[in-house]
Amino acid sequence: MAVYMSAATAATATATATTRSRAALIQCGASSPASLFSIRKNSVIRCVSTAAEEGEKTSGKVATVKNGGDELVICRVLNGMWQTSGGWGRIDRDDAVEAMLRYADAGLSTFDMADHYGPSEDLYGMFINRVRRERPPELLEEVRGLTKWVPPPVKMTSNYVRENINISRKRMDVSCLDMLQFHWWDYSNPGYLDALKHLTDLKEEGKIKTVALTNFDTERLHTILENGIPVVSNQVQHSVVDMRPQQRMAELCQLTGVKLITYGTVMGGLLSEKFLDTNVSIPFAGPPLNTPSLQKYKRMVDAWGGWSLFQTLLRTLKKVASKHGVSISTVAVRYILNQPSVAGSMIGVRLGLSEHIHDTNTIFSLAMDEEDMNSINEASSSGRDVLKVIGDCGDEYRRI
Repeated sequence: MAVYMSAATAATATATATTRSRAALIQCGASSPASLFSIRKNSVIRCVSTAAEEGEKTSGKVATVKNGGDELVICRVLNGMWQTSGGWGRIDRDDAVEAMLRYADAGLSTFDMADHYGPSEDLYGMFINRVRRERPPELLEEVRGLTKWVPPPVKMTSNYVRENINISRKRMDVSCLDMLQFHWWDYSNPGYLDALKHLTDLKEEGKIKTVALTNFDTERLHTILENGIPVVSNQVQHSVVDMRPQQRMAELCQLTGVKLITYGTVMGGLLSEKFLDTNVSIPFAGPPLNTPSLQKYKRMVDAWGGWSLFQTLLRTLKKVASKHGVSISTVAVRYILNQPSVAGSMIGVRLGLSEHIHDTNTIFSLAMDEEDMNSINEASSSGRDVLKVIGDCGDEYRRI
């Protein structure tokens, strides 16, 4: 449900969030991004305790992402709609909307999309209208539609930002976007700060409930918070293979209360029984890498350590999965949800083509013990440090 704030109230919330962020950094002895990451681990732990006292909730089936007076409750497993953009099979719109209703009815009621994910925003608009007409008000209150805006590197004027956000509002058939996640291609162009300030203005007008980021690195997240932008989360790639967010990014998130929403957590399906004991390097010897996500995350496997080492990781995950009577994918997602500052993880949905509702819901009841976590930690850390290979979160999109 949309929350509308006056400009004065929103400004107070923004100032409070910025003060809290700066106070946490000062408490830890960090006056700049450079000094932040040279502070001692015990200092970070003290600041984490301070952040925990702020009351961020990240447990059970839902999590709250918040900054100052802005907050949003989301399902901890999000339905990712990149798969509607083409490359995974033809999407029938009516079938897709029916599938979205089934996911929501099963309690998986948070959907993640983008302005450039084909018809994803239009599908959400069709879906939310069906919910309004055919479902009880309680479900409508639970449904969340998170979208992204990925603009070209042009001048970020107020009118330009407003026009683009209005397009998403119209396509999704909502007066207020639950969350707008902002992406920027080129850090050498400081226009991202202008865009985020205009997005904050739209939030104050009641057109956006929460402002968030996607694929920003730690240094720029710090800069954005220092400029008083009340972002609640940063959506980044994060899996048992790609543990970059638990290095620099998670430290800053714990200091400031910003949460992580993760994608690539099952690596397009690579983290599954389907790819256990296979060899995809030999043509036709293993399952085909026939979707954009499988091809993308196979490159991550190569950067991390290669297919042979990946098989060792899959066998470790399978051992834990067999112990608990669940799938490899379930273990992979639960492992990331157990990481610090992670509010939710994305699982891509091929709407109308295949469904994993039951398997997804088992994630919430899976309780891994210390032995499970330690065995996965060891297998994950046996590969290369991806931060050193690729760079910080989102750098894979900005490398020349």
